[in-house]
Amino acid sequence: MARTPPIPAGQPLDATRKAAEQVLTLAGAEVVAVQAGVSVTLAALLWPLIPAAHAVAGLASALSPRRPLPEQEASAEAQVVVVVPGSGGAGRVVTVPGGRRGTVRAAGVITLGVEEEFVLLDPSTGATVLAGPELVRMLGGEPGVQQELMRFQVETGTRVCTSLDDLGRELIRLRRLAAAAAARLGCRLVASGVAPYRTPGLAAVTGQPRYRELARRYAPVVAEAGTCACHVHVGVPSRDLGVQVLARVRPWLAPLLAVTANSPIAGGRDTGWASWRYVIQSRWPTATPPEVWPDAAAYDTAVSRLIGEGAALDERNVYFLARLSPRYPTVEVRIADVCLDAGTAVLAAGLTRALVATALAEARRGTPVPAAPARQVTAALAAAARHGLAGAGIDPVTGQPVDATTLRSRLLDHVRPALSDHGDTATVTGLLRRLDDQGTGADRQRALFTSAASTPAFITALAHATLSCYQPAAPVAARQVLE
Repeated sequence: MARTPPIPAGQPLDATRKAAEQVLTLAGAEVVAVQAGVSVTLAALLWPLIPAAHAVAGLASALSPRRPLPEQEASAEAQVVVVVPGSGGAGRVVTVPGGRRGTVRAAGVITLGVEEEFVLLDPSTGATVLAGPELVRMLGGEPGVQQELMRFQVETGTRVCTSLDDLGRELIRLRRLAAAAAARLGCRLVASGVAPYRTPGLAAVTGQPRYRELARRYAPVVAEAGTCACHVHVGVPSRDLGVQVLARVRPWLAPLLAVTANSPIAGGRDTGWASWRYVIQSRWPTATPPEVWPDAAAYDTAVSRLIGEGAALDERNVYFLARLSPRYPTVEVRIADVCLDAGTAVLAAGLTRALVATALAEARRGTPVPAAPARQVTAALAAAARHGLAGAGIDPVTGQPVDATTLRSRLLDHVRPALSDHGDTATVTGLLRRLDDQGTGADRQRALFTSAASTPAFITALAHATLSCYQPAAPVAARQVLE
């Protein structure tokens, strides 16, 4: 297996680009293992960027107890404890219609929440601004805005939501709140998977002890960090079922990445990738697809082994592309770039919840876990990162190369019953049509970068897109996204 060459901290973009190209070149000799029907040329292009050295943040809210209380405690309206980021583990009680006390219902509405990471940019030069800690202090008391690894980042986390309309409103609220605070500090809040211009490296690490320790242990990787993701948390009834979900969601991570790719520009130029964030994030030794574990005990053993081997600092630093949340009773799907606008984030969340709901139904029926070899999964991820929805991908079921339209259709067909169960069909299909009309975040970023008359114009356009409104549906009207 090809190994990613070490990347010097002093030349972030050029060195990372060179390392990615070297991995793609080295993969040519191993390409036959991807799939017999895939040509050598295509497979060499799509070979995973994950190094062989892979040893295998606050969510807005989640339902707290992992173990449900007896069936007789179910009621038409049950109170559950919601853990809010920044609450130190304290919870608040909310009422969920038709809920069972202390758990997330597997049937009916499944709860979800979203974490989004953003960069703070100088409006004139596009340079990163190390104002994250100050912005969070300015919003003291707002649990939905938190510091991140780098001082030029902030993270938002929604409250627990049961509908995509509620989620859309919450995403817009938090984006506007953080953007207004950023403006008062003289910078712009931008939703991009990577900062579009050069970053300061290790000098930008947030001064929290845990982040400092990460920088000490993994300096070359942290120097390239500061990427921004959209993490979708979906409630699951138990950790054992959560592990079943991970195994069944695993083949569908690549289509999710293709839909959400939003990081084509880095170092002031087009990288040639729809998701350059994926290339950077893949340098973490644990940033791999989940394995197929039999139960939560096996999952925990794998996590403990990685920590013991030094591949991760702690459980939170185990960056599986989908994992059991270290803090909440949720499955956390971490594959998506932060979305350029809130509408695409709603789309990502709706598709993710539908994938989890489908996986739960399959697990309960005893449907076999799909056969998806690791090389096939990582090859599909590399294809999605390279092309987004603008080029060839790999079918998650057959492993054969397919066009983007077919890939998207496969995903939609797979989750259609779950979308219908949650009343999300109109929202998701409408947002997918919008994606067809306007392109992915990567497509739109490239267009803005090419057409902008200057750097300030480009940054202004990105900041404006970040605050584009998601308009929830009227009771009988079709959902739509307003630009």
